[in-house]
Amino acid sequence: MILVICGPSGAGKTTIANALSARLEARGEAASLHHSDAFSSRTYERLYERARADPDDTITIVDGTFYKRRWQTQFRTLEDVRFVHVTASLETCLERNRSRADPIDEQGIHVVYREFTEPDAALEIDTDDCAVETAVDRIEDALEAWGWLEDDA
Repeated sequence: MILVICGPSGAGKTTIANALSARLEARGEAASLHHSDAFSSRTYERLYERARADPDDTITIVDGTFYKRRWQTQFRTLEDVRFVHVTASLETCLERNRSRADPIDEQGIHVVYREFTEPDAALEIDTDDCAVETAVDRIEDALEAWGWLEDDA
C-alpha cells in the first residue's frame, strides 16, 4: 500500500506526510515514510526503490513534488498506489518557502508550479482552505474507505 503525497513546493506535503505518519503510528499501524528531500540525486528512482522494498502490510507514505508525469507513471507500476494531490496558491507556496529555515530558490518554486502535471489523484487537498489536522482526517478517512485501515470509530 503506497500513498504518494505530491504537489508543488510549499503546498504542505511534508507537513501533512509527517502528521499522517505520526497519526498512523499512534494508531499502532505499520507505516513507512520516505521524503524526496532525503536524496540529492536520482531522487525519484531512489524513492521508487524504497517504496517497492517496504513490506506489503505497511502503509508506505512517499512525499515529493512528482511534478513530471514520468515520475507519476513510474510509481503507478507498483501495486496498490494512490496519489493525494496537495495544492495551494502560488502566493501561499512562495510565502511558506520564505518562512523555511532553508528556503528553496524562488525560481525553483515558480518552475515546479508552472510545470506541475496534475496527477490522477484519489484525493485532492487545497491547503489554502484546509488545516493540517483536517487534511490528515481526510486522508485517514480515505485510507479506511480503501480498506487500508480499520474504521477507528
